[in-house]
This record gives sequence, C-alpha cells and structure tokens, in this order.
Amino acid sequence: MSTPEADHPHEISQRDLRNRSAEIMDGLERGERYAVTRNGHHIGDLVPIRRRRRAVSRAEFAAMSRGMPRLDDRKYREDMNRYVNDDPYDPYDRAYGRGEFAEGGE
Repeated sequence: MSTPEADHPHEISQRDLRNRSAEIMDGLERGERYAVTRNGHHIGDLVPIRRRRRAVSRAEFAAMSRGMPRLDDRKYREDMNRYVNDDPYDPYDRAYGRGEFAEGGE
C-alpha cells in the first residue's frame, strides 16, 4: 500500500476491512486514512488518532517563549485590580438587597 495524500484516503470495502484488518491497522499507525464503502456507497472513514504529547521539553518551551512579549507584573496587577472583582461573593446579598428575605426571621 502506498501512503495517500491527506485529502485522498484509500477506498476499502467492508469486506476488505474484515479480511485485511491487520494490514489496515498497520496503515493507520503509519498515518494512512481509509474511506470505507458498503455496496459501493461511502459509509465512513477510518482515520488515525492524533496523539497528544504529555510534556514539552525545556528547549522547546524556551524556543516558543522567545517571541512572547515580556510581562510587566505591576501593570498586570493594576489591570487585575481594575477589571476583576475578587471580593468574597455571597449569593444572598443580592436577594437581601431586593427584599426577598424578611429580616429577623419572620
């Protein structure tokens, strides 16, 4: 089997999938894609899963970070103080303010 281009998967029949499953699984591991047909009608696709890397090396992280703007800690804190209300939130405050609860347990 040759490796198809990303937009042109191998076309395989349901019978091929059943009879050549090991070969097809090997192709998937190599990154090949398959369009599955039944009675000449396209019924689905077999595509390799994208594996996520668990970690980025220190060198890769440093290379990615080089183009990032430098963070000004003081400016960041000023922005956070200006735009983020991190006061403790009591959901009953609004209800009491609207008079939804009677004061004094009535």
